[in-house]
Amino acid sequence: MTQGTIFGVGLGPGDPELMSVRADRLVRGARHIAFFRKPGREGQARRIVNGMLAETATEFAMEYPITTEIPLKDPRYNAILSAFYADCAAHLAEMSGQGRNVVVLCEGDPFFYGSFMHLYTRLRDIAPVRVVPAITGMSGAWTATGTPITWGDDVLTVLMGTLPETELARRMADTDAVVVMKIGRNLDKIKRALRHSGLFDRAWLVEHAAMPNQTVTPLHETEDRVAPYFSIIVVHGQGRRP
Repeated sequence: MTQGTIFGVGLGPGDPELMSVRADRLVRGARHIAFFRKPGREGQARRIVNGMLAETATEFAMEYPITTEIPLKDPRYNAILSAFYADCAAHLAEMSGQGRNVVVLCEGDPFFYGSFMHLYTRLRDIAPVRVVPAITGMSGAWTATGTPITWGDDVLTVLMGTLPETELARRMADTDAVVVMKIGRNLDKIKRALRHSGLFDRAWLVEHAAMPNQTVTPLHETEDRVAPYFSIIVVHGQGRRP
């Protein structure tokens, strides 16, 4: 029996109209769909394709065993997630072995800080895997501000809010434009790093970019709070222009 193909399909930042033609075609024609979500939640990737799936499509929800319950540095964190990804990959490999094509829904781009990467590295040597790239969440965020993110020779740095404060500040001070992801409970730390690097007054907080509930706010106008998962901070470059 010919193996089925596993497609990692990027859905873009959140608006279904920002999906590629290829992604749209694969999603609408899929007989088997897989997606990540938190337990008890619909899942953002699944939400994006509401109304697009065939009525006969079967769905495989891959529910994270942990998110923030255990610190990242705790050895249990990697152990638990590694076992989770291995189980998910084994299930998808079994479906492929049965000749079934499976579309794995991916928020943003599958190869840009996405969970699909952990499946890809486990599957690529045992099953046919194809990746459909997409507009990234950060593209949706800086577009929402209505200002170009880079000019001329500007250097753009993408940072994770989970980094130590000193490392954030160092890298912010050594670049022209900044995108900060994985904000959540790290917002206060990120603000301090931006102040230290002199970028705080130029920073914007974009929540739910390219989604119906999108908000765009100068960071200095935000109150102390925990930013939602779908939040990105952008600092625009000020480089050379004609």
